[in-house]
Formats: sequence, C-alpha cells, structure tokens
Amino acid sequence: MTSETATARFTSFAEFYPFYLGEHSNLICRRLHFVGSSGVLLLLAFAIYSGNLWWLLALPLMGYGFAWVGHFFFEKNKPATFTYPLWSFIGDWVMYKDILTGRIPF
Repeated sequence: MTSETATARFTSFAEFYPFYLGEHSNLICRRLHFVGSSGVLLLLAFAIYSGNLWWLLALPLMGYGFAWVGHFFFEKNKPATFTYPLWSFIGDWVMYKDILTGRIPF
C-alpha cells in the first residue's frame, strides 16, 4: 500500500491501527519502540520527581530515536509518523499497551 492510497483510505484510528501494526511486523522494531516508550515514561517520571522540567526536552529524542532506528535499520520502512503524526503517536501507545498485555508478542 502506498502512502497516497493509505491517506485516502483511513478515516478513523480503528482503520489505521491494523496498517500501523503492519508497519511494525519486525520484532526488533517493536522492541525498540517498546524500549523508547518505556524510556519516555521513565524520563517523564524523573522530570516530575526531580522538579527539573528541562528533562522533558529529551522525551522526543528518547521516543522517536529508538523507534526510528527500528524503522530505518530493521523494519526498513518510513515511519508512519511522517504521514500520520497524531494517529502514529496514539498507535505507539496502543501498541505499547498491547505488548504489555500480551496481545502482541514482545
């Protein structure tokens, strides 16, 4: 499916999420997403605990850094974030929950 076809086709997150999961079929890519998202949560907690909100600036680097390494080097595709920024952000956290609950293999 090309990005143009996908753009015209998706009208809801429910339609988008299966596409999103297909873009994360590589186990290492999914693991890197999970590590990055876990790092984001830890950094967020540390920033709040320490009272040093400058740590919040590292959140995108932590989250997207791990995810994009997974896409460019293991999945070998373009991150969906470039085409669907909001749905991809939501998709990452839904996938994170699905990995935690065992719905998707880690």
